[in-house]
Amino acid sequence: MGTETQGTESRTPVELLVLSACQTAEGDDRTPLGLTGVALQSGARGAIGALWPVDDAATQLIMRRLYENLRDPGATKGRALQQAQLALLREPAWTEPYYWAPFILVGNWL
Repeated sequence: MGTETQGTESRTPVELLVLSACQTAEGDDRTPLGLTGVALQSGARGAIGALWPVDDAATQLIMRRLYENLRDPGATKGRALQQAQLALLREPAWTEPYYWAPFILVGNWL
């Protein structure tokens, strides 16, 4: 049975939605920022997505470092992603942008 307040309850917004699969930030005419844009439109404050197909091993390393960085009480989302990307860039096997650069943060960087 429906009530007048059904659907109007307040929800706590998602602070950061991480979409670590291929091309989750690649858009089209309907969704310019891909799934990351849909996440923001749905109420997420920030979203991380990939602009092109990603390498599984590199993605695992970046995501592990990202989550480690986010555990730091003073870390911002943007800084955590940047530091994860820089850590991968410093590794000789991962210096090509294909490996460390596909991920972008949209929305709230703090």
